[in-house]
Amino acid sequence: MTPSAATGRASLALSLACAGTFLSFLDATVTNLAVPPIAGDFDVSLTTVTWVATAYVIPFAALLAPAGPLADAVGRARLFLVGVAVFTASSLLISVAPTLPVLLGARAVQGLGAALLVPASLGLVLAEIPAERRRAAIGLWSAAGALAAAAGPALGGVMVEVLDWRALFCLNLPVGLWVLIAGRKLLTGEVRTGQGPDLLGGLLLALCVGSAVYGLTQGPEHGWPSGYVLAASGVTVLSGGTTVVRALRHERPALRLDLLRSRSFAVASGVSFAYGAALFTTMLLGVLFMTDAWNYSALEAGLAMSPAALVTAVVGIGIGRLPATLAPRTMVAAGSALIAASTAALALLIDTEPHFWTLWLPAGTVMGVGIGMATVGISSAAAFSAAPRHFAAATGMIMAARQVGGGLGIAATAVIIAEVSGTGTEPYAAVYWFATAVNLAAAVGGLALRIAPPPVPRPAAPAAARTLEGSQR
Repeated sequence: MTPSAATGRASLALSLACAGTFLSFLDATVTNLAVPPIAGDFDVSLTTVTWVATAYVIPFAALLAPAGPLADAVGRARLFLVGVAVFTASSLLISVAPTLPVLLGARAVQGLGAALLVPASLGLVLAEIPAERRRAAIGLWSAAGALAAAAGPALGGVMVEVLDWRALFCLNLPVGLWVLIAGRKLLTGEVRTGQGPDLLGGLLLALCVGSAVYGLTQGPEHGWPSGYVLAASGVTVLSGGTTVVRALRHERPALRLDLLRSRSFAVASGVSFAYGAALFTTMLLGVLFMTDAWNYSALEAGLAMSPAALVTAVVGIGIGRLPATLAPRTMVAAGSALIAASTAALALLIDTEPHFWTLWLPAGTVMGVGIGMATVGISSAAAFSAAPRHFAAATGMIMAARQVGGGLGIAATAVIIAEVSGTGTEPYAAVYWFATAVNLAAAVGGLALRIAPPPVPRPAAPAAARTLEGSQR
């Protein structure tokens, strides 16, 4: 392949990977705005309607880990396009779902599509992009998700206000179709190992996460000692233990526990779990708080959520363009501390009287800077602590930890709001304190990372200069 062709292929891979990440994050942000109207349309409680989010997160979280090695086995571009196709088709089904069970089923399929495309997308980028450009590429890939988070609330607010919540999921269709058409060029010359992972282990992991979330959400409604909660706890322990046993014994496990032998990768996975729990909690809580306590419309809530996400995108892109390389531990620790500071401020100062300019916007700006730094730092930690042949598997593990944390964070949000007594903002403040504690734990974990970023290669000296230097020795 000529240098120009290789450069063009790398640019196309980066563009498509960013588009795929944009898809998965766009859906997450617009769905938060759909939660209140979906609850009204189907006449369900807040605890029930949070399953619109968790039905997506559970398969996404559980299948991210086996999707990484599966991408290495069948081809990263191939699995990426399959994931985009599944994601796009399920988006269409969600938009026409006649009942809540159909909607939840389609959301689960959508989570499956996201699980296939996300690790394959970053694995594709890391395989096609030269080593000296990977830091900037990771920044762009991370910023694509943040840009979706920035555009999602505003677009979602307009859709809900002007059209209907069903129109939110149609936003994925044009992007998905473009990726499927353009991505066919990457199938040529792709390297595949042909050895797939343990899919049964992936299903057991999904059962473990799903039963844990179900048990948490059923506690406030049926009581913590109830049969629902005890049965879910038993299934969680049994399926989780079986998943670990299969991971230790299987030749190609769904859960790559061998990667955790690297101390840096193990710490990065724990930090990703905590970061996901805090991030998903604050994203969902912001919409619920503004529409409930501040009586914002869907459009107003969407616009209010956009500045923080836009700052996140700018920071993610800017980090990749810095002349000096930031270490992952610096980005994760500082970013998580900034997020903790913003959620603590919200926990202390929110009340039923709207204070957008004096509280929400400043706190959101600080939060956006923190999210941008932490996202790039965690993605960099996954890339720099794994060998190139394990890029997709490492990405899947890190993202799986984040999504598992996110699923449990959403469940914890519903539990805290249901359990905390008080009127006005007290339940929401309690959730923000929960997010603060989790973010502080992520910051402490970030300090334990010991991953050096790859050195920036020095440009080769001209031939004449090398000859002169040699003659002087």
